[in-house]
Amino acid sequence: MAAKVPKVKFNNGNEIPIFGLGTWKSKPGEVEQAVKDAIDIGYRHIDCAHVYQNEQEVGKALKAKFSEGGVKREDLFITTKLWNTYHRPDLVEKNLKISLADLGLEYVDLYLIHWPMAYKEDADIFPRDSEGNIVFSDVDYVDTWKALEKLVEKGLAKSIGLSNFNKKQIERVLAVAKIQPANLQVECHPYLNQSKLIDFARSKGITVTAYSPLGSPDRPWAKPDDPQLLDDPKLLQIAKKYNKTSAQVLLRYQVDRGIIVIPKSVTKSRIQQNFEIFDFSLSKEDIEKLNAFDCNGRLVPMTAALGHKHHPFENDEY
Repeated sequence: MAAKVPKVKFNNGNEIPIFGLGTWKSKPGEVEQAVKDAIDIGYRHIDCAHVYQNEQEVGKALKAKFSEGGVKREDLFITTKLWNTYHRPDLVEKNLKISLADLGLEYVDLYLIHWPMAYKEDADIFPRDSEGNIVFSDVDYVDTWKALEKLVEKGLAKSIGLSNFNKKQIERVLAVAKIQPANLQVECHPYLNQSKLIDFARSKGITVTAYSPLGSPDRPWAKPDDPQLLDDPKLLQIAKKYNKTSAQVLLRYQVDRGIIVIPKSVTKSRIQQNFEIFDFSLSKEDIEKLNAFDCNGRLVPMTAALGHKHHPFENDEY
């Protein structure tokens, strides 16, 4: 099954499967089995992050699958991300080494700066002051990027990239980069189709990964009256036409646009169903219909860090 997943080539020649398993919001006690199930189904790309606080369990799943002999390390593509409290250049390698130890790996295939904003170092994941506000650090992400480049030189990361960066921020990184970012991971779905940012990234040779491709219905801050992308009547109409679920249409939408996509699930039947998108493709007309859903409907606004000088969604061009 894994053989049928197309791969996308990075600007450094490395390749990433266009489809993978997301692990954000996958609870400890659930994520180990989810990763095992995904690998059995044919997934070869797992997206992780230090801040998800579940990498030790992902590591257990990887160890179990390697010991069974069905997959080898080189068969899998593993992404993880540098957290905001480790942006200071002398802490970057430390954070990756924590992830590597948790995952039981000697290297990752892709290491991303998770957010452009730095938080107070040597503190909790979300360091807060007495009033409950996040405590920021003034480390500049361009200095953080230079530290990521050293990880490639040391063989700890095969490729490096960015997550949740806007156009101007990407341009600042490109201006100092000895190693070009290989990938940009951003929220992306029809309510926030990111066409301008995707076009810009591609013009610079940067591939794009879509997170929350199903509209993140389980995001902790969702309100009962928020629109539910999966239930959008126009989407359901398209799904009926292809005899597919609305989730399958949303995932195929990204693949047909050449966007890497990482749906999260811990339910085996859903993990299987999400994977069953390689036996159809959407017409250009239906892709245009889905693009027309765009309403700048950002579902992961990172409001806790509003006011940070490097917040990507305040006054950003795109």
